[in-house]
Amino acid sequence: MFSPLSLSSEQGEIGDVIVGRITEVQQSRWKVDTNSKLDSVLLLSSVNLPGGELRRRSAEDEQTMRRYLQEGDLICAEVQSTYQDGSLSLHTRVLKYGKLSQGVMVKVPPALIKRKKTHFHHLANGATLILGNNGYVWIGASSQSTDKSEGGFTQDLTRVAHEDREICARLRNCVLILSTCNILLTDTSVTYAYEESGKYKANELLQPEAIVDVALLTHHRLNQ
Repeated sequence: MFSPLSLSSEQGEIGDVIVGRITEVQQSRWKVDTNSKLDSVLLLSSVNLPGGELRRRSAEDEQTMRRYLQEGDLICAEVQSTYQDGSLSLHTRVLKYGKLSQGVMVKVPPALIKRKKTHFHHLANGATLILGNNGYVWIGASSQSTDKSEGGFTQDLTRVAHEDREICARLRNCVLILSTCNILLTDTSVTYAYEESGKYKANELLQPEAIVDVALLTHHRLNQ
């Protein structure tokens, strides 16, 4: 249980849910870091533009691409296809995909993320959990959905309450505990770890004693 997996990159398969970071804006496309050997590609034609409609892209759309997504932005997308060189083509046409805000991303070994029917979870503590097949995990401060009429490009920039920030910090450290101890990441395992971590302050959770304690208690509950 305590043999860490390698943080190797993930090739990706069609239909995989991916969390990634925009690395470059090019003509009619964005390049995206998705924990692969090569950056993935999000074509302008593969997104829902403001208005939520699928329509022909115009020269004006290309000129305003940075208004939608720019370098450093985090997104959630789905693998649409693969290119001959092994890089991935992404899309965000489904309204649950798009720009991510008000949260934190954690990198874990992709092998710890099982392919399941859903990778989007709204936890009982109010946070949102997205388990990317590529090993990037998103923890959102609120499960409230953003305005999807803007095609998934609207960011919620309201101030996050201190309590919600504490929840995100604790969840982040719980994800790192599970990853360190080679425990599969699911909404159930993350919830159990979060509950078992309550005896510690969030900033104490990455101390060796706390890691072992929370991991063992979580492992025990998962095997009951």
